[in-house]
Amino acid sequence: MALGGLSLPNLLAAREQTGVSAETSVILFWMWGGPSQLETFDPKPDAPSEYRGPFRPIATSVPGLQICEIFPQLAAQAHRCSIIRSVHHEMSAHNDGSIEMLTGKTPLRPDPTSLAHSEHPDMGMITSRVRGRHPSGLPQYVGIPTKPFMTRPQYLGVSHTAYVTGDPSVAGFKPANLKLDAGLNGSRLADRLTLLKQFDQFRRELQDGPTAEGISGFHQQAYEMLSSARVAEAFDLERESDQLRDRYGRTLWGQSCLLARRLAEAGAGLVTIDAQAPQNGLKRYFSWDDHVIPMYDWDLAPAMLFRAADMDPALSALIEDIHARGLDRKILVVAMGEFGRTPRISQASGLSGRDHWPHAMSVLVSGGGWRMGQVIGATNSKAEYPVERPLTPQDLLATIYRHLGIDPNHEFLDFGGRPQRILYHGQAIRELTAEA
Repeated sequence: MALGGLSLPNLLAAREQTGVSAETSVILFWMWGGPSQLETFDPKPDAPSEYRGPFRPIATSVPGLQICEIFPQLAAQAHRCSIIRSVHHEMSAHNDGSIEMLTGKTPLRPDPTSLAHSEHPDMGMITSRVRGRHPSGLPQYVGIPTKPFMTRPQYLGVSHTAYVTGDPSVAGFKPANLKLDAGLNGSRLADRLTLLKQFDQFRRELQDGPTAEGISGFHQQAYEMLSSARVAEAFDLERESDQLRDRYGRTLWGQSCLLARRLAEAGAGLVTIDAQAPQNGLKRYFSWDDHVIPMYDWDLAPAMLFRAADMDPALSALIEDIHARGLDRKILVVAMGEFGRTPRISQASGLSGRDHWPHAMSVLVSGGGWRMGQVIGATNSKAEYPVERPLTPQDLLATIYRHLGIDPNHEFLDFGGRPQRILYHGQAIRELTAEA
């Protein structure tokens, strides 16, 4: 029986409280499809033309650090960022690479069709499980406007799946399942909660022998989310000034970044911005998967310009805003995809593109109270392979878990009763975690 016609209690029904409490948060700008390292944060202006690509590098606020020219506002925030240029793995299919990056577990059987789903929970699900219920009822794991589609909570339980907000850039945005039905005021909601408790009690009395406590506790949690002023305020973008909303951009990515900041500031553990494309429902440039695709006239240069027009103001505003509000110790921002792109450009039908390349990728991080204004690692002259400080997805995840106060050696029992460690290898990146 749904509380006010909501599905939220079902989502919450399996949540376990662990007593873990932390004030830190992570915002993940998730660029599914695989952004090119050369057209983002690892340009190679001296490489042959078939490698260096259509754009030039520009200087940043960090002396000696250059990034792609299509991100001038991010370049101005470089002193508040660290660029990791040496992350690599071996999974060359989208879902496999995503599973590697988000869970820290290498798929046992790679799936070249990119239809695989994870056998282990992702870092947001881990965060939700370890931290448990937030005092205000705020979800610990949120996906804006949606969540990564290839990961599953598995042995943690469905309650740790991300809470999905929908598109925050639409007029009159209200997150799904987080408002009362028309005509249902707070008093009537409380009456329904009481009625549900009575049904739970009646059901227990009909059953023989000892039973579980039912779902009343999780309806209570749903009730707290619906009735909590703090939760409602966290999702209310109208509380921000028009000037700030304009700075982020009145776009899907812009308002997603702003909402992510509000949720992280309010105490959500991990917020994923699912940044596949700047607009929903596209056939062309629907992700960062920049192959040559003549059918859709898919071309690398216009694809990158299309994305950068929204990503540059949105992500730079997020970084600037977090620091201006003194949240740069509390919140860690991570921008990444599942892999990089082939250093040598492919050409066909007058179009250019790059294919999948897990052997070198770039990751941008900002905040966390850590050392910024630096480059960590390096690739060779054609951005093919790491030649300095090679790092793995597990190293990156160990760093994220350290910020969140989560022990990566902690174990959960899977469906077969076998212990599954959060990470089996990986070390926090020391160049970052030495506090500034």
